[in-house]
Amino acid sequence: MYQNINKELAKIFENMGNIYDFLEDKFRALAYHRAAQIVDSLPDDIRNLIQSGDIHHIRGIGSGIEEKIEEYIKTGKIRKYEDLKQLVPPDFLELMEVPGFGPKTLKRIHQEFGISTKEELIKALKDGRVASLKGFGEKKVQNMLKGLELYEKTQKRLLLWEALQIGKMLLEKLKVLKEVKNVELAGSLRRRKETVGDIDILVACEEKDRQKVLDYFTSLEDVKEVIAKGDTKASVMIYEKDRQVDLRVLNPDEWGSGLQYFTGSKEHNVHFRDIAKSKGLKVSEYGVFDVKTGEKIAGKTEEEVYKAVGLQWIPPEMREDRGEIELALEGKMPKLVELSDIKGDLHIHSTWTDGINTIEEIAKFVLKNYKYEYIALTDHSKAVRVAHGLNEEDVLRYMEEIDKINKKLGINFIKKGVEVDILPDGSLDLPDEILSKLDWVVASIHTQFNRDNTDRIIKAMENPYVCVIGHPTGRTFGSREGYQLSEEILKVAKETNTALEINAQPTRMDLPDIWIKKAVEIGVKLVISTDSHSLSNFGYMEIGVSLARRGWAKREDILNTYSWEEIERFKQEKRAKFSIIKR
Repeated sequence: MYQNINKELAKIFENMGNIYDFLEDKFRALAYHRAAQIVDSLPDDIRNLIQSGDIHHIRGIGSGIEEKIEEYIKTGKIRKYEDLKQLVPPDFLELMEVPGFGPKTLKRIHQEFGISTKEELIKALKDGRVASLKGFGEKKVQNMLKGLELYEKTQKRLLLWEALQIGKMLLEKLKVLKEVKNVELAGSLRRRKETVGDIDILVACEEKDRQKVLDYFTSLEDVKEVIAKGDTKASVMIYEKDRQVDLRVLNPDEWGSGLQYFTGSKEHNVHFRDIAKSKGLKVSEYGVFDVKTGEKIAGKTEEEVYKAVGLQWIPPEMREDRGEIELALEGKMPKLVELSDIKGDLHIHSTWTDGINTIEEIAKFVLKNYKYEYIALTDHSKAVRVAHGLNEEDVLRYMEEIDKINKKLGINFIKKGVEVDILPDGSLDLPDEILSKLDWVVASIHTQFNRDNTDRIIKAMENPYVCVIGHPTGRTFGSREGYQLSEEILKVAKETNTALEINAQPTRMDLPDIWIKKAVEIGVKLVISTDSHSLSNFGYMEIGVSLARRGWAKREDILNTYSWEEIERFKQEKRAKFSIIKR
């Protein structure tokens, strides 16, 4: 099974919370939802914390929850959860994950119509019965159906972060074999697409060792079912997410050509082969060949494969046939931003609002685990009531707390920030008097997603104290498509010296890569942020950088690759622009 059981336990506790919501036991529901959030966010496998006794120091994990964790570790089940599942129709547990299908909504429909299955519920939504209930109506029903459609669409594919965790775990297990010369992810996962279908892995080994590699792979404890197995390929279904994983075995002298071929994209490869053909060459997964002589002229590395056709090597994230081949032919490939370029994280939440770690815990964790020069704490403003957002007095106390912790640390590491809400009319949730005192201001929309928010965002960008627009399209995979951006927003961002965020939360991945590329083209600065709500979230920076690379962003395009002094200059340039306008 999957190496780290935190996700499994978090899922169980979330389901227990949902069941208690269904049973209208609010106290227990909150306790289990909190436990799910805490367990899911732990940076270490919970079994290690149980063994070391450190589990006792984690807030929100009481003796009752700890007993259930230990029960699951020993038996693979939690008896209380098995009992609770009998009190809710089986389909409802899955439906509770769908936007608009909360426990209370499902309970009411169940009580009114005796509905217990997904099929019956969909029928009742479509035939008007649910819409006839007080408090529902046609609009809500349509939103529920749309939410279900989005959810089911997402379930067919893995989010990038999920796929990466599974893919990396399998790579590490394959690297153990001494017969494996090279091993790498391929397909859309290597290109770091936002969502991934099947997981593709390539291995290079000597021909005599192929069978051993394939046998080892298909017998891994993670494998639920062997779908197919041949001389050079095996397909399996793994337990985690019931996902198909395909392994292909290449000869060492085919590694580069095979990796290029199986990375894709299809459009990139077709264009690449057309260019090769025009030069009297043939490209396949086995190598680059001279058509006239049949001589193999390249294949061991990707670099030599591209070079043989007259191109620079192209980073996998760029291989979507969006002009990258033309650049490579001209020798003008950009040097894309790398994870090691990042100097700080500028969107972080603590226990002051909806995060689960204190400011001090966050600072110490980041200093220990990341080579960052700064971080910005950006808890919510008061409009986000569900997150217990900060009012004006809270922000001042928050700033004092950050000063105390910086003094305790002996360095000015934590920058004072806020994620201020952009209200429906485009005004901000905190006055300029407060915003002007802060080091960093993220302005975000958290309401009214189903409208054109162009004017709203533009008005926020015209505030001299707003540094960056957070999660600019408002999308969340599986629940909300978000609102459309416009070229006008990019234009105003450039004019006002306002950055746009690449939010690396796995369910957001916002900006989309197409808009990142457009922003880079016109010179809008970008900020890659994790929007961390727990210590484990800081790892999301990796997929944020991947998104930036898919949008062709270079180090100089990303504001948080700069020193804090350079960021201060960026901020002052914006304020200077607005002071000139006022004069």
